[in-house]
Amino acid sequence: MTFDMELAAKRSRIDAALTEYVADKYPETLWEAMAYSLLAPGKRLRPLLCLAACEAENGAESDAMPLACALEMIHAYSLIHDDLPALDNDDLRRGRLTSHIVYGEAMAILAGDGLLNMAYETMAAFCCIDGGQTARRAAAMRIVAVSAGAYGMIGGQTVDVLNENRIVDETTLRYIHENKTGRLFRAALCAGAAAAGADAARVARYDALGSAVGFAFQIQDDILDVTSSASTLGKNVGGDSRNHKNTAVSLYGLDAAKVRYDALCGEVRSMALELAGESFLAALLEYTAVRLR
Repeated sequence: MTFDMELAAKRSRIDAALTEYVADKYPETLWEAMAYSLLAPGKRLRPLLCLAACEAENGAESDAMPLACALEMIHAYSLIHDDLPALDNDDLRRGRLTSHIVYGEAMAILAGDGLLNMAYETMAAFCCIDGGQTARRAAAMRIVAVSAGAYGMIGGQTVDVLNENRIVDETTLRYIHENKTGRLFRAALCAGAAAAGADAARVARYDALGSAVGFAFQIQDDILDVTSSASTLGKNVGGDSRNHKNTAVSLYGLDAAKVRYDALCGEVRSMALELAGESFLAALLEYTAVRLR
């Protein structure tokens, strides 16, 4: 099976699992709004990385699928809230209108809250399944929980918001990028490996790999916000400048940002090959970091 075929098959299984979590429940408007964002067309990178890391450590897909779905729920909730008028005030996401444009601001907030809570419900239920794997599943859940909260994604988002209209130094920008974006990539790889039973040393290597791929992904996102189009990305471009955000482009300049991005991609390739060899995971990491040129 080629990489593209395996990617499509895994993505299809992730979408099927996600659909089950948001199927026809009451109150209908809430669940419709949750499904609208959760099932929107997307690459499903975080759940894919979780499953691939689990399999690279000789785990089965079933050992990590609930964790993978929880990661996508957290990612979807974060996008809903990022797009709200109080934050980025965007009206386009994944090629269609954002949640608050379709359902109103109040329902968008509730849909985001619902998805975040569902992520924890999903992981907690997974930890309660008998089979002698409770400890490793709980460890994987803790990785995701810490990465999504004030020590991770929310912390990065907070520093980003507090520094709008300010020029930050490289250390602060790296903190924003590594936490706001990178922490869920790190969580995906580490949780997948932990769910398969990888020891602490192996998980630490996945953490370093996730840090590199997350930082590369965000720098490329900063570059594409300047060089790409809404029709290509499925979201509005130029928003970083309009919202006075700190980015790799604003700090280093476009050409220097591209140089840093290329160097990070090289790190991702070498680390992935050392950790997982010529595997689906290595190919997926290349796909994740490189994205669109």
